[in-house]
Amino acid sequence: DTQAFTMAQKQLSVIVPTYNETENIRPLCERLFKATREANLEVELLIMDDESSGTPETERIVKALQSEGYQARIHVRRRGEGRGLSSAVLMGFDKAKYPNIMCMDADLQHEPEAVPAVADPVLNGDAEFTVGSRNVGGGGLGFDWAFHRRMISAAATMLAAPLTSSTDPMSGFFCTNAQVLARGRERCNPIGFKVGLEIMARCRCHPVQDVGITFRERVAGESKLTMKQNFQYLQQLAMLYWDRYAPLILLLVVLSVYLLYHLATVLLY
Repeated sequence: DTQAFTMAQKQLSVIVPTYNETENIRPLCERLFKATREANLEVELLIMDDESSGTPETERIVKALQSEGYQARIHVRRRGEGRGLSSAVLMGFDKAKYPNIMCMDADLQHEPEAVPAVADPVLNGDAEFTVGSRNVGGGGLGFDWAFHRRMISAAATMLAAPLTSSTDPMSGFFCTNAQVLARGRERCNPIGFKVGLEIMARCRCHPVQDVGITFRERVAGESKLTMKQNFQYLQQLAMLYWDRYAPLILLLVVLSVYLLYHLATVLLY
């Protein structure tokens, strides 16, 4: 058992959701495996690709990487299997080879060199969930982020505060393990982009540990943030609040109705 635990401490499945990210796949893979080899980790890279015009080229790149000895594979989600980042990540976690599972973006805003540090508390059993955070010591932005994007991020983080202790719950760079995920996997709702927050809240992850990362400027590709995603985030928050605080919410509703009734009675009579 001790030997199995020691082996598991060094094994990690890295799930990367993609959609037209052909320019980033090779540098991501090469940098990831260089960093994890130096940290003595046994890693697989699983590309979860939503079918697009770039899919054939992405498949060719992954096949070439495999021929060069990289432990990389790809699953192309045809339109009948679903769409969207969160559902792709959750499906990737279900398909992962190793019990320790990580998600990171394909656009290289999450530095592959940070993977060992972000994974380490989970691998060593010190945390159930880790977040690559911009908002703790050692973390920050590697470029000048537009003011309105900073404000949106700050507001979104504040709204999520009652659901998680993480300083950066919007982060898509996180690590956990299959046992923790199983606690709430069936309740996870793959809406929107914030799958890390979904897992932290639904699976009641504790402790959660933030690891400082530098959030870099996008190397290639375009931002997928839209007003629709902002609206879906509010929907997601409403469902997570209900999942966590339903008894309290119902109590407050009952008390409010009682107080309004009592007030109306006093005013009328």
